Amino acid sequence: MNMLENDDLVSLITDLVLKELKSGEIQVNKVPVSISARHIHLSKEHLEALFGADHKLTKVKDISQPGQFAAEEKVTLVGSKGKIENVRVLGPLRKETQVEISITDSRALGIKPVISESGNLEGTPGITIIGPKGTINIDKGCLVAERHIHMTSHDAKVFGVIDGQKVNVKAEGHRGGVFMNVVIRVREDYALDMHIDVDEANAFDISNGDMLEILK
Repeated sequence: MNMLENDDLVSLITDLVLKELKSGEIQVNKVPVSISARHIHLSKEHLEALFGADHKLTKVKDISQPGQFAAEEKVTLVGSKGKIENVRVLGPLRKETQVEISITDSRALGIKPVISESGNLEGTPGITIIGPKGTINIDKGCLVAERHIHMTSHDAKVFGVIDGQKVNVKAEGHRGGVFMNVVIRVREDYALDMHIDVDEANAFDISNGDMLEILK
C-alpha cells in the first residue's frame, strides 16, 4: 500500500467516525438520563403497617437500576399544607423508609425541602404516610434526591471519575444548560444512568433516555 492509499484510508476512517458521532451511534463522554417521579422506599415494618401483616410488594415493572422495580402499591403523603395521593412504592424493601419528592412537591406539602443523597437521612424532615391498612408518621426520611450518576468501576475508569466526585453535566437543546454538582456513585451492580427529578427535567426540557455530556 503506497502513501496515497494510506492517506485515503485515514480520511475514510475519519469520515466514518464523524458520521457515527453525528448519528449518535458513538457517544463520547455521554450518559443516558432517567427522570425520577416522586416515590417511596419502605422498610418491612412500615410496609406491613401500611398494607397489612405479611404483605409482599407486587412488582409491576423493572426500572433503570438492576434489581429495582416499580410496585403496584401506592400511598398518600400528608404535610402541613396539603397531601399528594398515589405515590408509587419502589422495591425491594430497605432498612429505612425514604420518601423522594421534588422541590415543587415539598412546597405543596408544606415541608422544608432538604437536598440529600439517597440513603443519607440525617437532617431530613419527617412526613405522614397513609396506606390502605394504616397510617405512619416518620420523623425523618423525606428528601429531594441530589442529582447523581450511577456507574460501575469500569465506567468510572472510562469517564475518568471516582466515587463521590461531583461533576458538571451539559444538556443540549433550546432550553439546555449545565447541571452542577452531580454526584458520581460507583458500584458494580449499577447500570450507567443519570437520575434527575421532574422539576429538573422540565426546566431543561429533558426526556427519558436523552444523552447528556459529562464536563467535569
